[in-house]
Amino acid sequence: MSNTATIEIDGKKYEFPLIVGTENETAIEIDKLRGATGAVTLDPGFKNTGACKSEITFLDGEKGILRYRGYTIEDLAEKSSFLEVSYLLIFGELPAAAVLEKFENDIKKYTLVNEEMKNIIDGFPKTAHPMGVLASLTSALTAFNPQPVDVNDEEELYDTVCKTMAKFLVIATWTYRKKMGYPLNYYDNTKGHVENFLRLMFELPTGPYKIDPVIVNALDKLFILHADHEQNCSASTVRIVGSSHAGLFASISAGVSALWGPLHGGANQAVLEMLEEIQANGGDADKYLAKAKDKEDPFRLMGFGHRVYKNFDPRAKIIKKAADDVLEALGVNDPILNIAKKLEEAALKDEYFKSRNLYPNVDFYSGIIYRAMGIPTEMFTVLFAIGRLPGWIAQWKEMRLNKEPIGRPRQIYTGSPLRDFVPVDKR
Repeated sequence: MSNTATIEIDGKKYEFPLIVGTENETAIEIDKLRGATGAVTLDPGFKNTGACKSEITFLDGEKGILRYRGYTIEDLAEKSSFLEVSYLLIFGELPAAAVLEKFENDIKKYTLVNEEMKNIIDGFPKTAHPMGVLASLTSALTAFNPQPVDVNDEEELYDTVCKTMAKFLVIATWTYRKKMGYPLNYYDNTKGHVENFLRLMFELPTGPYKIDPVIVNALDKLFILHADHEQNCSASTVRIVGSSHAGLFASISAGVSALWGPLHGGANQAVLEMLEEIQANGGDADKYLAKAKDKEDPFRLMGFGHRVYKNFDPRAKIIKKAADDVLEALGVNDPILNIAKKLEEAALKDEYFKSRNLYPNVDFYSGIIYRAMGIPTEMFTVLFAIGRLPGWIAQWKEMRLNKEPIGRPRQIYTGSPLRDFVPVDKR
């Protein structure tokens, strides 16, 4: 293959270098396109535009491959832990046992959140959506950590990473406590990160909270599966906000807001809302399966198929087992989840769905797990954010260390041409 691409404009040819990635992905490097030709590319949604070179995550949607730093998602979900994967994503290598232990202990140094943060969360009504509260609280952390991090100081950067991992988990669970009207909980440094999530969410002063290891295992896997997903909407948002040299908390806050959208992190919430709609209309799953097949019907099955994975979502295969384990361990008898299981069985067997690769995706199974755990639908995207946090940090860190320029997309102007100003009394 040639190492250049030729573009012809008005009969004049221009050559641009081809860049080939580790997995033979090919890109045309067009950073000098406008300077050489006066033209820009137009790519709505940036579906064909590479914004950066990255060593973090490899994704092949056609083959159903997801790898973090070269390790398959299957191996990491089976053999690793969320904090271990977090270290891998952020710092580039799997940590040795002593390094992982230090990372876990260093996170615990920062788990106490400034008491004045309570004044901020008190200002929100109970009706506020948890993701809106989380974005605000994350941004507010900037006020308590005003000094910008020196990305070239390894110790300072490491401490900032630990601080972010610690405090984000606490404030994320506080959004639930606020909504429920419960007193805010504090991190217990004698317990693990995922165990603390469950405590922070559900432990009440009226009695101890029993932590189920099956739930811990399922959540640990879910957090790993959500930890990064290449240049998605929220990761790209974190990178472009950070490219202005905005701080880590401000950049993460922007990522939270991007994740909130129903086309991104809100997908698992949409799954449960669909199931609730089916239940409210009689609970006939077969009726809605028929509606999904009808081209004239606007109804769509949420949680089936994926905009990136054209074959199957590799994360869904992993989490299906965890979902089955959770339902069995909790012995949940929920008509909503019964509808979900019926939809799943039909989609896995029905030739209509199989031929179109409309398999249940990770959002479908994560929604089932969260519902079985008793987590309110509005909190689903908050849990997504907890899992995605190390990926956001890794993307921000890589962008800053690579000294990437400030993000500034071009446009094609389609408005009015030059016009004369008309005074208000003559319009």
